[in-house]
Amino acid sequence: MLMASVLVAGALAVPLWRIDLIAPQYPEGLGLLIRANTITGIKPQDLKSINGLNHYIGMAEIVPESIPELRYMPYILMAFAGAALLVAIRANRTAILSWLVAFGLLGVAGMADMYKWGYDYGHNLSPNAIIKVPGMSYQPPLIGSKKMLNFRAVSLPAAGGWMLGLAGGLAFAALMVGRRRGTVAALAVAAAAAACTPGPREIVLHQDACSYCRMTISDARFGGQVVMRTGKIETFDSVECLVSWRRTADTTAIAGTYVMDLEHPGTLVNAETAGFLRGATVASPMGGAMVAFATPAAAATKQSALGGTLATWDDLQREPTTQSGVGSP
Repeated sequence: MLMASVLVAGALAVPLWRIDLIAPQYPEGLGLLIRANTITGIKPQDLKSINGLNHYIGMAEIVPESIPELRYMPYILMAFAGAALLVAIRANRTAILSWLVAFGLLGVAGMADMYKWGYDYGHNLSPNAIIKVPGMSYQPPLIGSKKMLNFRAVSLPAAGGWMLGLAGGLAFAALMVGRRRGTVAALAVAAAAAACTPGPREIVLHQDACSYCRMTISDARFGGQVVMRTGKIETFDSVECLVSWRRTADTTAIAGTYVMDLEHPGTLVNAETAGFLRGATVASPMGGAMVAFATPAAAATKQSALGGTLATWDDLQREPTTQSGVGSP
């Protein structure tokens, strides 16, 4: 609980949430950082640029000073940090449970409030907007990614959000460890579950073969891996081979799909949260010129240097992909 108190207090100093806007005309991306007391751009001019874009579609200007929640949220977090410190001193399970329930309700209220603001900004558009698309709204996702015109909005927790989540997890751990019965059993079950959850393994170059084209994998910058729920591993020498194989596979049997991060050869990242460039000026093993990055924002920063078009994992699942770029393999 003492660690939870430190994390909640520390969250006041860093952004709680991050929203990235990715589009071809902005290769470096635009983005917002939502802090406990204000909203800023990821880069100095981002907030001004986003407000300029919002003006064209009739969206209200984002003015942090006009959002009342940003005035009292720092005090709420300081109160929870102080309360966690008092709970740590008392070391009482009832006090821990009370703090944990109140903290959970704060999290739910915060997410609901952020959804409300996003809905208002995205739906209440000016009738005098320069750009009007009938039936179109511009509400960013609460969490995850969403396509809006030629932009993709990606909304995820920032450092402060993860710190608050970890604080809640530590409080729950304190509650469980404080139980006189069942603690060892609960920890053993959790450890066994974690051990049984299949995950990716390192691809062995010049030894592992592609499960789709059967070629030996020789370049750590490309390819990927599919982990089956049974623990079986399927390896691939290129993203296009992985996509082609996965289209005919039983997706219910798949535990996870991973791709190589071009910026960090040999590092596998989750395909569903990765960013991709199609038609990049990079010679991939099967000639599809498709490369992957850890995040869509990372792909966007490399687009100007490598060319190609931005894509997400969902995009690749919907559109034809082959080794040569067209036709069937």
